[in-house]
Amino acid sequence: MKEIVRTESAPAPFQGAPYSQAVKAGGFVFVSGQLSLRPGDAELLGGDVATQTEQVFANLRAILEEAGTSLDNLVKTTVFLQNLGDFAAMNEVYSRHVGDRPPARSTFEVAKLPSGALVEIEAIALV
Repeated sequence: MKEIVRTESAPAPFQGAPYSQAVKAGGFVFVSGQLSLRPGDAELLGGDVATQTEQVFANLRAILEEAGTSLDNLVKTTVFLQNLGDFAAMNEVYSRHVGDRPPARSTFEVAKLPSGALVEIEAIALV
């Protein structure tokens, strides 16, 4: 059985696309990729990867809390970067949010992200 997770404290699916912010199933919550959007905004926040990563984590935190869990229970993240040269700046922000027991992670440089985003992060956490 799956349960759709939805909070007004994080942006709705980008441009009305057919996906959920997150889905709870089998003791886990699977969070869709998050961009640096504030709830209700149509424009990305920040022109640098550090600012964008901060907003991405604010979105992840809100969705995970709505699902009954937290960043402390992350087990896997996938980070998509527009430019792998931004890795150090993203990683500095990332490390502040995941604590001393970080999840498994993959990081990829991609050709393009929606609306020119510099970073997108998807996550899986224990509920």
